[in-house]
Amino acid sequence: MFGYRVPAPDEAMLISGGRRGHGDAPFRVVIGHGKFVLPVFRKTRFLTLAMCESEVAETCVTKQGIALTVRAVIAFKVGNDTESIVNAGQRFLSDQDQMSVLTGRIFAGHLRSIIGSMTVEEIVTERQKLATEVLETSKTEMAKIGLIVDSLQIQSIDDGETGYIEAMSSPHKAAIQRQAQIAQARATQASAEAQQEAARNQAEYSRQTAVVQAQYNAEVDRVQAQAAQAGPLADAHAQQEVLAARTELAERAASLRQQELVAEVVKPAEAEAERIRLLALADAERMKIQAAAAASYDRVALDRMLIDQLPQIVKEASAGLSGANVNVLNGADGLGEIAAGLVGQGLTILDSVRRNLGASDATGEPAGDAGSRKGASADSRRPKEDGRIGIE
Repeated sequence: MFGYRVPAPDEAMLISGGRRGHGDAPFRVVIGHGKFVLPVFRKTRFLTLAMCESEVAETCVTKQGIALTVRAVIAFKVGNDTESIVNAGQRFLSDQDQMSVLTGRIFAGHLRSIIGSMTVEEIVTERQKLATEVLETSKTEMAKIGLIVDSLQIQSIDDGETGYIEAMSSPHKAAIQRQAQIAQARATQASAEAQQEAARNQAEYSRQTAVVQAQYNAEVDRVQAQAAQAGPLADAHAQQEVLAARTELAERAASLRQQELVAEVVKPAEAEAERIRLLALADAERMKIQAAAAASYDRVALDRMLIDQLPQIVKEASAGLSGANVNVLNGADGLGEIAAGLVGQGLTILDSVRRNLGASDATGEPAGDAGSRKGASADSRRPKEDGRIGIE
């Protein structure tokens, strides 16, 4: 639109003419938006707000009187507030390149002032401290001209041909060299140890390879020897198995023959012996039964004979008493006792005869002899005295 002006994002639009701007500013400041400007009656100019750079290469003398050439880079810009824009616009609007020149000169002066109060060792080892002090001392002065410093970097410090910094660094260089030599020696030693270890490993590998090869060769030889002996060993095993089979067959044949002999000879012989033994036992039992029967018959016959002769024996006994002198002391009772004694004597004689017959059967003596001896013994026994009866 005709008469409507808009500043760039990194610019401030300054409108002069007409009503004055903020405070005592001779112009109005517009940032970030457009403004309608009457032609002919108003004049518009633009001030950059972008970042600017200024380089400084200044020779400074330290506290020790040693000249140092210091190179630094300053990054600065116009402040965003209206006051900074007004201050910068009044000083640099017609020639904005002068901002870098003036900034470099300001910082060069501050560098000389601060370095003059420091030693070379402090400057070299504490560069950040140097930059911070320069920024702090220049902040107020830079604000007066509408500029703010974003950063200050010390690029290099050079003592020319004096060699002070070189000498100062010699101990460190020596220490570094010594450490480097030590590190190199350690590296060399480590390399030598690694080579030795590699050689040992190689030797061990060669030894193991030789051992494995020898074992392999021995295994091959053993297998070949076994293969060479396999035929004879197989024949020998086969013959041994044949002999074992034949031996087992012979043992079985002998066992079978033994069983046949037992069945053909021993068993029939045992059966015949058992038959003969049973026959002998049967004959012995038969003879025993016959002998028992005969003995039983003889006893029956003898008993019968004794029974038949008992009256005669009693008669003879009574005949013996007919001429005897008998004294009866107690009348009828005494006669009864005498009769009873005679009968008892007869029975005693009969029992004695029977016992003699049994003893003769056991001892094998004739029954007649035993009977005669027993009879004599019986005859010899007579009652001599029974209290009331006496026989003479």
